[in-house]
Amino acid sequence: MSSSHRKTNRDLTGKSTKQKLHHSPTMASTTNGQEDQNQAGRHQEVGHKSLLQSDALYQYILETSVYPREPESMKELRDLTAKHPWNIMTTSADEGQFLNMLLKLINAKKTMEIGVYTGYSLLATALALPEDGTILAMDINRENYELGLPVIEKAGVAHKIEFKEGPALPVLDDMVADKKNHGSYDFIFVDADKDNYINYHKRLIDLVKVGGVIGYDNTLWNGSVVAPPDAPMRKYVRYYRDFVLELNKALAADPRIEICMLPVGDGITLCRRIN
Repeated sequence: MSSSHRKTNRDLTGKSTKQKLHHSPTMASTTNGQEDQNQAGRHQEVGHKSLLQSDALYQYILETSVYPREPESMKELRDLTAKHPWNIMTTSADEGQFLNMLLKLINAKKTMEIGVYTGYSLLATALALPEDGTILAMDINRENYELGLPVIEKAGVAHKIEFKEGPALPVLDDMVADKKNHGSYDFIFVDADKDNYINYHKRLIDLVKVGGVIGYDNTLWNGSVVAPPDAPMRKYVRYYRDFVLELNKALAADPRIEICMLPVGDGITLCRRIN
């Protein structure tokens, strides 16, 4: 997260903190005014987890690339989710666009999603799949899913989704036990309980096909992966930090996959199974 060129930075409590700048006094005084302006206009986009150097740059991406191409149904679901008290859990608009494009590029047809919330990433997936595409979607909270379901139905893609309420691990264990499920998924997206990411990976690697992709969300975890141990953090950030670090280390050492970690949203790591 740190950079000598960054004018402002959020600490891990969610507060904005000023950093020293390596500029002349004249430039520094000019920059202070810019800092005050930036502080007053911190980005309010729902699901905003960008690790970019400035909110202005993130806003440029949204207004130039994302919003003009965002399907009306996804905009409607994004606006609906903004009113929910847990809206920080949603997939950001730029990540939704990325997932939609990725699924088309790999010609995905059979997919899985662990962690659904109101279904923004689920809708992005459903819109990208062919008419006979399928998504096995799992979440412990049906109520949140049903908030977004009317929008998904109106978009005409609800028939692609099989929703299962409850913990995903027992479902995955049953699937792995049946050999016919091995290598049957083109794409799997995981945005759920970080303390189980390693457990998910142990099972999902058997279910995704060779050449298929698993995407793990939040792998930069609010930037905490590079924070010193005594850095101020929200409790949930600190609690899950070690699990995210463990996952990142395990994925980097897994010879069965190729990986690519991207600073989209809160960090997403793509794993392409190679054997």
